[in-house]
Amino acid sequence: MRLFVSIDVPDAFAEEIAELQAAFAAADGLRFTDPEGIHVTLKFLGEVDEDRLSELETAIGTAVEESDVESFEAEFGGLGVFPSMEYISVVWFGVREGNGEMTRLHEAIERQTVELGFEPEDHEFTPHATLARMDHAGGKELVQRLVRERDPTVGRTTIEEVRLTESELGPDGSTYSTVERFSL
Repeated sequence: MRLFVSIDVPDAFAEEIAELQAAFAAADGLRFTDPEGIHVTLKFLGEVDEDRLSELETAIGTAVEESDVESFEAEFGGLGVFPSMEYISVVWFGVREGNGEMTRLHEAIERQTVELGFEPEDHEFTPHATLARMDHAGGKELVQRLVRERDPTVGRTTIEEVRLTESELGPDGSTYSTVERFSL
C-alpha cells in the first residue's frame, strides 16, 4: 500500500482551486492536480506492507494525541514553488493560518513514524497543497510571474481530523482512499 498522512482541503474549494489552476493553463509543461483530491501531506510514508497497518495506525493516533492539537481554523492561500523559482517541479498554494498546528502534527507524526523505521524527512516541512507538477520548463517564465504577482485566497475552514490515506497510481493520475481517520 502506498500511504501518506494528510489533512484534506475541502471539496467545497474545488471551484476556487480550478479557477486558480486556470490562471496557469497557458504554462506549457504543467500537469494539474485534481481539485477534488487536493490535500496537505503531513508525512509521506511510501510503500507499506499491510501487516504493518495496525502498528502504523497506533503510532499516528499516539502522535495526534501527543501533538496536543485540537480542531483549528485554517486559511489556504498564497502561491509558492518547490524546490526553487529557478528549478520548478511543484506549484502549490499554502496555509496562511493554521501553519503552527499543522507543523506540530507533522513533527509528532514524524517522531512516531521514524521510531517505527520510516525514513525521516530530508527537508523542512512547509504546509502546502500541490496545484500542479512541472514536467518540463516550457512555461517556467509564466509560472514565475504568476507566483510573484498573485496572492490568491482559496478558502477558510475548520480542520477536525487527520487521515491515513492510500494513493493508487493509475493512467489518469492518483486515486486516494481513506484508510483511517484520526479526530483532533
